[in-house]
Amino acid sequence: MKNTYECIIIGAGIAGLQAAIQLGRYNRRVLVIDSGSGRSSLCRSYHNILGWPDGVSGKTLRELGKGQAERSGVHFLNGYVTSVSKADSTFHVKTENGERYKAMRILLATGLTDRLPHLPNLYPCLGISIYVCPDCDGYEVQGKKTLVLGSGSSGANMALTLTYWTKDLTYINHEKEYLPENLKMKLREEGIGCVDEAIDSVLVNGSSAFTGVQLSDGRRIYGDRAFAAFGGNTVHSELAGMLGAERLENKHVVVNPRTKETSVQHVWAAGDVGVHSEQVTIAMGDGCQAAIWIHKSLL
Repeated sequence: MKNTYECIIIGAGIAGLQAAIQLGRYNRRVLVIDSGSGRSSLCRSYHNILGWPDGVSGKTLRELGKGQAERSGVHFLNGYVTSVSKADSTFHVKTENGERYKAMRILLATGLTDRLPHLPNLYPCLGISIYVCPDCDGYEVQGKKTLVLGSGSSGANMALTLTYWTKDLTYINHEKEYLPENLKMKLREEGIGCVDEAIDSVLVNGSSAFTGVQLSDGRRIYGDRAFAAFGGNTVHSELAGMLGAERLENKHVVVNPRTKETSVQHVWAAGDVGVHSEQVTIAMGDGCQAAIWIHKSLL
């Protein structure tokens, strides 16, 4: 049947694309459905990936990955999946446009979305001079004057984490969220200034070189680099919930650590939608691992 596949992958971020490449090399009939968004599409440069010492954008990785998968026969559809259900041994996938597809196996690679305010000049700086992951990019701020743009405890804890890399830190509590006294004390002990004021805009040199922030009260605070930490990220595991897959309280999908299969037979999850580390290289590994076991299950 035209709309029937051995596996449908939902999400064409790093995990989904790596799985598609692997399944394509098995000559499996695969459809990847993706809405074109995702956190990897926002990052202008990843710095800690083997083979890319000068950094690589998420956009480039996605374009290369899609082309590589297509060369092995994988099909792609630009769309947003609204429902997944199972009848007997077949999964039924429906998109926002009413299109329907069937599959023998499902891989959920739907990821998560960082909660970031829509501040002027913020998004063009992501991955270049404003970062979200200290494990990926703490190295980029060593010894530099660094601002942490955040909210409440999430931002305060990020600032404390970054003391490994730099002592010149200022935390801007953009939403003026309550900070527990013990966190305030730790910030003071580390010499981290804390400013409870909304950010009006991000200041840049050119299009993506962070230089500071303009606050809503008119003040300007300058810095060489920044980290964003607002908490409350959205985990896109609604489809896993529809299928009855086990999820944690924070909505991450529980998988078998060896196979990446969820608690529902023939449904896999890979990347940040799982119990994640928010690392591109681990997402690649998740996707490849899931694809290998999907192939094994189809033999």
